[in-house]
Amino acid sequence: MGGTFDPIHFGHLVTAEEALVQFNLDRVLFMPTGRPAAKSNERVTSAEDRYLMTVLATAANPDFDVSRMEVDRPGTTYTVDTLRALRDEYGPATELFFITGADAIWEIVSWKDAAEVAGLATFIAATRPGYDLDAARRAHEEAATQFTIEYVEVPALAISSTELRERVAQRRPIRYLTTESVASYIVKHNLYRAVV
Repeated sequence: MGGTFDPIHFGHLVTAEEALVQFNLDRVLFMPTGRPAAKSNERVTSAEDRYLMTVLATAANPDFDVSRMEVDRPGTTYTVDTLRALRDEYGPATELFFITGADAIWEIVSWKDAAEVAGLATFIAATRPGYDLDAARRAHEEAATQFTIEYVEVPALAISSTELRERVAQRRPIRYLTTESVASYIVKHNLYRAVV
């Protein structure tokens, strides 16, 4: 499960758990981005802070792991490089899945080496209740991409990292939107106070 996780929240965790169960995955590997290519013009919290918050949020679930691969990689982070590295690490017999939001699926076709990305992993697109899955499937078929996309409905996806950052900046509560450990980390390290 790749993402900026700025900060990680219950929507991410519920999505990961739902994908784990629905697709009978062995585990979910959270992969906080180092320097995300898609957000090169945006302010992003340090990779180390985002990594540590992800570790805190996932620590209680034995089926969740967190990788430093993208955090430690120098330069801009590209999914194709990560999937290549995971393929090398786990071998050709391991089936890789990439969990992301359904809204992000349409950006994927413009990613670096998109055709190779399509061949390296099956995509699990997390949707909100009421999302028109049939329309999404038709649009994907009409676009004739090479991506294999599965969909999973996740009720908690109404939560967003942007909303959490705004709430912290406005000194509004984020309790019950993320884990207590992440909320405490944000306070202790004075994150998002000046960001809107």
